[in-house]
Amino acid sequence: MSRITHYRVTVHFGDCDPAGIVFYPNFQRWMEEASLAFFMQCGVPPWRELVKTRGIVGTPLLEVLTRFVTTATYAETLDIETSVEEWRAKVFLQRHRMRRGETLICEGSETRAFVKRDPDNPDRLRAIPIPDDIKAMCS
Repeated sequence: MSRITHYRVTVHFGDCDPAGIVFYPNFQRWMEEASLAFFMQCGVPPWRELVKTRGIVGTPLLEVLTRFVTTATYAETLDIETSVEEWRAKVFLQRHRMRRGETLICEGSETRAFVKRDPDNPDRLRAIPIPDDIKAMCS
């Protein structure tokens, strides 16, 4: 079972459309931030350190699904609960649940992979087996 971490977001006026409702791409941006925060809260060094020490560039997004339940607006604080639902050989499924208090605003699932630069073509990234030590830190 994965750890559950929390990441807080304050919605700003600029995050909203003219109707005062959070513009939908901002939810994806916040889930991206929560994904990195998950690993850092679990004790995994930032990607900029892992690329230097282990060649791991990060965990790019391969697939995303978001379900919107209700709206949010500026001056609200949202809590994003993040966990890893499933570890596979080279990819993992991460789940985010965004709430305002007890009210579920949206939830998303992401498929991601740990990657390194391809030694034969440094312009490309290649998925690697998920490092056991990182998986252990996040469990």
